[in-house]
Order: sequence, then C-alpha cells, then structure tokens
Amino acid sequence: MAPTAADRSVVTDSAVTADLRVLVLAGGLSYERDVSLRSGRRVLDALRAVGMEAELRDADVTLLPALTVDPPDAVVIALHGATGEDGSLRGVLDLCGVPYVGCDARASRLAWDKPSAKAVLREAGIPTPDWVALPHDRFSELGAVAVLDRIVDRLGLPLMVKPAQGGSGLGAAVVRDAASLPAAMVGCFAYDQTALVERYVPGMDVAVSVVDLGDGPQALPAVEIVPRNGVYDYAARYTAGRTTWHTPARLAPEVAGAVADVALAAHTALGLRDLSRVDLIVDAAGQPHVLEVNVSPGMTETSLLPLAVQAAGLDFGKMIGTLVARAAKRRA
Repeated sequence: MAPTAADRSVVTDSAVTADLRVLVLAGGLSYERDVSLRSGRRVLDALRAVGMEAELRDADVTLLPALTVDPPDAVVIALHGATGEDGSLRGVLDLCGVPYVGCDARASRLAWDKPSAKAVLREAGIPTPDWVALPHDRFSELGAVAVLDRIVDRLGLPLMVKPAQGGSGLGAAVVRDAASLPAAMVGCFAYDQTALVERYVPGMDVAVSVVDLGDGPQALPAVEIVPRNGVYDYAARYTAGRTTWHTPARLAPEVAGAVADVALAAHTALGLRDLSRVDLIVDAAGQPHVLEVNVSPGMTETSLLPLAVQAAGLDFGKMIGTLVARAAKRRA
C-alpha cells in the first residue's frame, strides 16, 4: 500500500521562502470564471499569510507585457476550464521562461482531454469505466437514433454523459433510461463539441488529491462526496448545503489504501507534477475506478483539495508556498 500524507512523517512542510514574488492567475473566460476567482483569492490570502509577496491577475491582454517587463519568481495557475487546464497557458509561460506550479503543457493537454487520458489509464492497467467519445459532427452525420441505440447496446444503462473537455460538472448528466439520453447529449454539446459517454458505476464518490512537497507524490486523505440530489453537478459543488463531505472517506483501511494507490498510479501515468486531484468511484466490491484527473484543482471554501489538506494536518498556506518555492527553483 502506498504511503499517504495522513502520516505526518511522510509529508512535511518544507521551508517556505518568504522573499519570493508570486503571481496568482485567476478568472479567464471559461464557464468556470467565478469559481476560478474564488480559488485565486483563497490562494492569494494563503500565500500572503506565510509572508510571500503575491498578486492576483487575470489572464488577459495585459499579462504578457507584465511578464516581460517584471516577471515573477513563480506563477500559481488558479484558472479552471480550458484556459488553465488545456496546456496552452502553460506553453506560453514556458515561452516566457516563467516557472509555475503544476504539470507541464504536454501533461496538462493529456489530462484535460478525458478520452485521451482514459486511454492512457487503461493502457497502464488502471481501472476506468468503459466509454465512447462522440463528436457532435459524427453524432449528426451517422444518425442520432442509430448511434444512441448502439451506445446503449454496447455500454448498457445507466450511463454518464459529460463533456470530453471541461470541469465542475457542467454539461454532465446521469442517464438511467434510453429515453433520457438524447436530451443529455444535447445538454453536453452545449459545453463541448465532443461528448464522453461512459458506463455509470454506482458506488461512493471520492476524490484523492496528490501533492509532491519534495519527497515524491503522496496521496492526501480521500474525500467522500455525498451530494444531496445524488449527482455532483455544478450546483452541488459550489452551493453551500448541497453536498456533505467526509474526510477521510468512510472506507475500510484496505480499500482506502487501494484508492490511494490507484490515485498515485493515475497521477504518475499521466506524467503530472506538484499536485493533482483524482476523481474516483469506489464500487460495492471496494474496487476504485478513475473517472478523471484535474491538474488545476479548485481551491475554494468548498473545494476538495483544501479539505484533504486540512485532514492531513497540513497548513494550506505552507503547502502552497512550498510548491511555489519548488517551482521557482525550476527556473534555474
């Protein structure tokens, strides 16, 4: 069983360099702008609390001139959605020679595209629900009814429909009968041109945050997610009272160990760095199944990574500060 950060002797706070100047990027133009701004403000406050000079900035036309004239020691990307997770912004930061917390552009692109990431996980022997990725154009050209009938024949019911690229539960729906599938597809296509349709695995929703504070990636305690309406959608994620969280998750010790092992394996297989959040379902037999991996986890008051950090007995500001200090060293 892989060690986890619940053991304080496994993951400890490294010295935080207070004289570093940090730029926190938040906002953007994705559907998740408001959540991103909340994440960015929380990261900003946490860094200032440990003595770092930090500034919050949007990723707009003023960013590149500012990076050129007065580059920071490191960047924290608190952007969600495509801007922060599809690898493009990280590629620009690489061009500018500005280090940042998190994985590189290549790994970010891979994790952002759920079908591609699932293919890598499957090849690595990491369990993930069976799926089909369906672009909108093919959906129309091949005939919606025929395609949907074949999906149901192949994957069965119920199904999970969600955008192939996206986050925060936007455009996602559980389909329990064939008659509901067309509407779910239409809702999904409103957020992305490709829908990911996967076999729905009933069980416990858990999220495992993975951090590397200098001793290799470690799994923080799993967070169990219990949405009031049974679906962890956008409203359930960011509206107080819509969801109950249990940290650590109510899992038998051997199952908790298996969940941590699978999360670490997914983080490694996708080539991630510094931190990530792995979303899983634990079925009735105690088998974890990876649903997706997020390279720019939410940092709001109801986000899962901060809950896991607290459960691990770590200080959120010191953890972020340590990741910033490690990123700044990569400039050399």
